[in-house]
Amino acid sequence: MAVLSAKAVNRATLARQLLAERSDVSAAEAVGRLVGMQGQEPKHPYVGLWSRVDGFAEEDLDRAVEDRSVVRATLFRGTLHLVTAEDYLRFRTTLAPVLEAGLKMLKERGEGLEPDKVVKAARKLLAKEPLTFTEVRDALQKEFPAVNERALGFCTRMMVPLVIHPTGTRWSWPANARFTPAEEWIGGKLHPKPEAEELVVRYLEAFGPATPADFQTWSGLPKAKPLFDGLELEELTDEAGKTLYDVPDGPRPDPDTPAPVRFLPEFDNLLLAHAKRERIIADEHKPAVFTKNLRVKATYTVDGLVAGLWTAVAKRGAATLTLTPFGRTTKKTLAELEREGAGLLRFLEPDAKTHEVVTAG
Repeated sequence: MAVLSAKAVNRATLARQLLAERSDVSAAEAVGRLVGMQGQEPKHPYVGLWSRVDGFAEEDLDRAVEDRSVVRATLFRGTLHLVTAEDYLRFRTTLAPVLEAGLKMLKERGEGLEPDKVVKAARKLLAKEPLTFTEVRDALQKEFPAVNERALGFCTRMMVPLVIHPTGTRWSWPANARFTPAEEWIGGKLHPKPEAEELVVRYLEAFGPATPADFQTWSGLPKAKPLFDGLELEELTDEAGKTLYDVPDGPRPDPDTPAPVRFLPEFDNLLLAHAKRERIIADEHKPAVFTKNLRVKATYTVDGLVAGLWTAVAKRGAATLTLTPFGRTTKKTLAELEREGAGLLRFLEPDAKTHEVVTAG
């Protein structure tokens, strides 16, 4: 088996993540290539696409959301993702066991919960009009007064195929967004049977080379090894002797290919899609990025690896992007970060009168 250096694994992943160079594709095509983007907050995928798509403009994703080719919904790992409508319909049934298993998290709060009855009632409610989850919980509480209202809402979120109803607000969705039935919104039916092997291939095309454990971490699906064994995949080895799997035609650039600096949003899937994350972030830097309250901070990469954090704020017409490096930054790299950061800041705060990139400390 071919042995891949750590840098070779990194460059292969960057190429598939559209981070080795920006790609000349539409917003919907990029979301499909990435097999979805983490969408805990609506702004994050916009930032992620800005770093990946050549000439990306906010309205490019707005249009994809408006024409319903891209949707925001609960999917991988039971978290909110931005995915193509086609992929949502294709893989929602595949991931249904992951979502249903999430009900175990309720523990004692799920006392008295009868999921089938709640799902039936929630479907009936949401068929009438899009609702916020506060409205869903309040309505269901009247029908199931003895059940914890949070459990009622969580059951609905996990077990009823829903998408978030967009509005004309910036980043397409308000903080307290409404949900609506997915099939009606998209205008299509969920694929009737699981397609786990197909999902493995799509995962490797976006995040490979990788292991079954990596796929499990990304998708939430357990016992992935038999899926990998049933596919015609190329087997490789990393420097530690671990077997990596890949699609036969997966891009694996020369390890010495230069990697430009890139800015990643909070919760970017690149930092969440592998069981071991050394291909993108050193272990020593993880505590600064992955917080105890389960947030994943916005980061930037240098030579393909996470090298610091960034934040952007705008006050009184002045927009500032602050870099917080994890170590020493050369003048050349700092200049590159400042150029890229200035572009990102203008994207985020187009109406600000001034834009400045600064380094903390």
